[in-house]
Amino acid sequence: MHRLHESVMKKIFQQLQKEAVRIARQYPPPCFYRDFEGEVAGSYQFFVSDVETRRIHAYVRRTIENDYGHGIDHAMKVALDCGVLVLVEGGRSGYGNERLTHLLRLANCAGLLHDICRKEKKHARAGAVEAEKVLSDKGFPDRDIADICQAIANHEAFGDNHGTESSEGNLLSDCLYDADKFRWGPENFTQTLWSMVACMDVSVDTFLKHYPKGMAFLQQIRETFRTPTGRVYGPQFIDTGIAIGNDLYEMIRSGYLCKNQP
Repeated sequence: MHRLHESVMKKIFQQLQKEAVRIARQYPPPCFYRDFEGEVAGSYQFFVSDVETRRIHAYVRRTIENDYGHGIDHAMKVALDCGVLVLVEGGRSGYGNERLTHLLRLANCAGLLHDICRKEKKHARAGAVEAEKVLSDKGFPDRDIADICQAIANHEAFGDNHGTESSEGNLLSDCLYDADKFRWGPENFTQTLWSMVACMDVSVDTFLKHYPKGMAFLQQIRETFRTPTGRVYGPQFIDTGIAIGNDLYEMIRSGYLCKNQP
């Protein structure tokens, strides 16, 4: 009987995810990717071609646990968007190509490593400690290690946000935070939420009970973006996610589950 219950719950959440994906298609993609198309291409090209980035990518792919919606796909998206943000913000600050290239490498590594201790209670601080070991073992310079690890330590929502000794380190930290919080937009309802539900093995009743609280949390995230670019574009990510979430919730409340029992 317990197995049947688990099977039914799994099918229900799979159905809800499909509906969330369908709803999400009705909304336009975030303007961030359109307005910074050149930086998006540049970040991706560097990500796939930089030797140091590829080494860290290979390490994270081997070691990260792909559950709770914070596996390798999440890490790659954060790394890529962090790269876009450092190109935009660094360019506006007048950074030259060499400095931007250096920042891109730090952004890639910070994004890839930021959730390597995701299941620990204070995962940002624990991740920074673990990342320091990884980067030291890979031969990264001490200054780069310090900037990457501080950015990781600072990336948790409503957590500590300590400054670094360098302007590049502070920029990296803010860009990593914003790139990570972009994921709380549409992706939260098309991917992350369902991975988390599957890992936690919650009932539909529990899911619905906590749903409004989760939506309120998203509204709070909306006000926390740190870079000038993030403060302009980040709210659209969150607003679209909230709209998708509200549409899905109303669909459920209208009797969808009763009409579509697996």
